[in-house]
Amino acid sequence: MIRRTSFIAFLVFIGSAYSWACTNFLVTKGASTDGSTMITYAADSHTLFGELYYFPAADHPEGATRNIYEWDTGKFLGVIPEVEHTYSVVGNMNEFQVAIGETTYGGREELHHQSDAIMDYGSLMYVALQRSKSAREAIKVMTELVDQFGYYSSGESFSISDPNEVWIMEMIGKGEGEKGAVWVARRIPDGYISGHANQARITSFPLNDTQNCMYSKDVISFAREKGWFDGKNKDFSFSDVYAPVDFGGARFCEARVWAGFNQVTSGMDKYTDYAKGIIEHDTITNYASNRLPLWIKPDEKLSVKDVMEMMRDHFEGTELDMTQDIGAGPYKLPYRWRGLTWEVDSVEYCNERAVSTQQTGFSFVSQSRSWLPNPIGGILWFGVDDTYSTCYAPMYCGITETPECFAVGNGDLLTYSETSAFWVFNTVSNFAYLRYDSMIEHVRELQSEIEGKFIAYTPAIDQAAKLLYETEGADKARAFLTEYSTNEANNMTDDWRDLYHYLLVKYIDGNIKKEKNGKFETNEHGLPAFPDQPGYPEWWYKAITKSTGDHFKVIGGAGH
Repeated sequence: MIRRTSFIAFLVFIGSAYSWACTNFLVTKGASTDGSTMITYAADSHTLFGELYYFPAADHPEGATRNIYEWDTGKFLGVIPEVEHTYSVVGNMNEFQVAIGETTYGGREELHHQSDAIMDYGSLMYVALQRSKSAREAIKVMTELVDQFGYYSSGESFSISDPNEVWIMEMIGKGEGEKGAVWVARRIPDGYISGHANQARITSFPLNDTQNCMYSKDVISFAREKGWFDGKNKDFSFSDVYAPVDFGGARFCEARVWAGFNQVTSGMDKYTDYAKGIIEHDTITNYASNRLPLWIKPDEKLSVKDVMEMMRDHFEGTELDMTQDIGAGPYKLPYRWRGLTWEVDSVEYCNERAVSTQQTGFSFVSQSRSWLPNPIGGILWFGVDDTYSTCYAPMYCGITETPECFAVGNGDLLTYSETSAFWVFNTVSNFAYLRYDSMIEHVRELQSEIEGKFIAYTPAIDQAAKLLYETEGADKARAFLTEYSTNEANNMTDDWRDLYHYLLVKYIDGNIKKEKNGKFETNEHGLPAFPDQPGYPEWWYKAITKSTGDHFKVIGGAGH
């Protein structure tokens, strides 16, 4: 088990709920163009190093145990029995195409702590991936583990998929003096998509539909015992009882789900007020009454590229568009350095929290395809750094090692590595922040070219791997896929390093070098042509003069 530290960073505390930092979308077979299931995950933390974890399949002797470390801190929590055989896992997808993502929502603060608990949310994910052949089995593994060993984390939403089904499960502990957790899991109806982003989303749920809904036996009775619910069982809302939505839950969290839905579904403008943090309440239950639906049907079926683009959003084209307010600066930078909130004259204000954010460690789009053998059918499209400027490389779930560029131990957050994709991609993005509107065009162009190549090659790679699988066995197919995934990821990282060299030459010192026919221009003497110096947009100059008065006025200049 790899020990991790600081997987998710604390963002802001508002009222009784914590806002944390991840985004997931969930796509069913009937909502995708090719019949695959997909989930997404952005692990957004200011202290997370982006790397691709790998756990090989293994056999374990009778009596073997497994140490559990808290995923956020590396703290040793305890020991659980190991199973006889564990499956291989690449990132957040196993060899049976089961994928799991998460977002932390916190929930009722009094339920956060169980001092004798062993299983935290991160350990639940990776233990379940090593022990499950389906999404339903993963839910069973996770919930049985917390029943037996306690739940160490606060409220958590999980996305769990296999080649045929996609589930959302929400869980929260029972607090000090209790053991385990209360939880609800719902299967996303075929043809629909869902999403979650650090706010519990499951409200009411069917009590007698085991094919589409599972829940802990005491999920309602526990709330009654605590005095948090006294209505009829059918009216019970998991989120409204265990993690009520507030301004932060709507504006910083649910707004991201709204933004993703808005990209692919018409009519989402009716939820704009809710995304802005304006919450209406039912007069009887006091539950939020204008919430986003748990799932929606996209206007058109989604390709893997469409889903990648759902992860690349700064609220463009909406009232929350981060490229349009003065905080974006003269070059339309859609990022705001933390804190998330601030005060002016004792009045509190906030930045937007978009799907795409600068502090992402890694992100992925998992793709599970039922018509292919498992080692070939699962692809974890994996990228590091900001989702808007990353490039997703295809990591087949059957690979037996990870590329050098993504390898654990190839650099860390305090150690630069020339061959680490995390550092190479951060070099490009952080330089692009300086003149964003110009440089991001180059980034997006190369991103589109590389991802387009990967997607176009996928059918041929699938077929070649399938032929090897059928004629020479799974090991040969896995070796082929490992070589392909490794080479493509490392080559992509090399291309990104070249992109940085190009951007540095073209945009150094605020100048923009001229180009012609794909080459930098020179004068008749062979020296660099004088660069363009476009200055700042007129609105920016006006903003400066408005805030500084005559401070910069040229005495005797124009207008005197």
